[in-house]
Amino acid sequence: MSTAQTVPHDAQGTARSVRLPTRDRDSANLGNKPPVWPLESSQNASAPLAARCGANNGVCCKELKGDDERTLIDPDVVRDIVIGLSDGLTVPFALTAGLSSLGESKLVVLGGVAELIAGAISMGIGGFLASQAERDHYYYQRTQTSARVLRSCDGEMQREVHAVLGPVGIDETLSTKIALKLREVELDARGVRPGTRVSSIPDTEAGELRWSADVGLTAFLLKFGEGLEEVPTRRLYTSAFTIGMGYLLGGLIPLLPYFFTPKASVGLLYSCLLTAFVLLIFGAVKTHVTGGTGGFKGYAWGAVSTLAVGGCAAGAAWGVVKALEG
Repeated sequence: MSTAQTVPHDAQGTARSVRLPTRDRDSANLGNKPPVWPLESSQNASAPLAARCGANNGVCCKELKGDDERTLIDPDVVRDIVIGLSDGLTVPFALTAGLSSLGESKLVVLGGVAELIAGAISMGIGGFLASQAERDHYYYQRTQTSARVLRSCDGEMQREVHAVLGPVGIDETLSTKIALKLREVELDARGVRPGTRVSSIPDTEAGELRWSADVGLTAFLLKFGEGLEEVPTRRLYTSAFTIGMGYLLGGLIPLLPYFFTPKASVGLLYSCLLTAFVLLIFGAVKTHVTGGTGGFKGYAWGAVSTLAVGGCAAGAAWGVVKALEG
């Protein structure tokens, strides 16, 4: 017997939206959602795009999860954390290891804290300036690309759009239509007619058309052609805070044992063990939040590789200090 069901239609013959049957365990979550169109009946133009769904027994594909699906952190934030913690775990460790030859933990603590504060401030300022330089670069590229879009012919813009879309499988006919539509949207948003000279174009940075920078051909070429996106102002302060605090917290770890022992040689031993343990944990956590290979082998490799890199850096710095002392 066929299991196909007839899609209800209204008086004009247009398919109506229907609620798919739900299982008992999903009814609590899906019962209050708006009606969904089954995939077979949503091929016609009458079905709204937002309502098209190939749900099976009430379960939408967006609700299905993979075996190793995780909630990842913004890669920019992860990068700043890695930079701050890596430097904080290696540089203060090497400094305190070198100072431990003086014999007293008090001197190690004083020197370590002074370096820690100065290093955290310096790293934070460096993160702020790096993000600011990235934002300035984006603004410059946006200005140049916008002027080039307005003064170039349709053929040149179609070639540039196809250079972006062609490698992913879009043919020339479709990419040409996309280029024309994107340019039309940009000209409409900026209030410019085709053929207008660049010198007479209104200044979007100072006028009321600032939102137009987010749509049209310029935005497309910047984002998908050059891989550039605007750096928000909050990103500058977030980067400075994340890198600075990462360095501060990371630097406290190798310095911590010296607070509890008067002999610097004993503090150095515990500092090595504690720093190695934290590097292992940090490597495993970094693998998880960045989407690296999961499972025991994946996390173990992330932990060991981070320990190896941090250990080599700290060991090299400590060796240089001991060589200079000799």
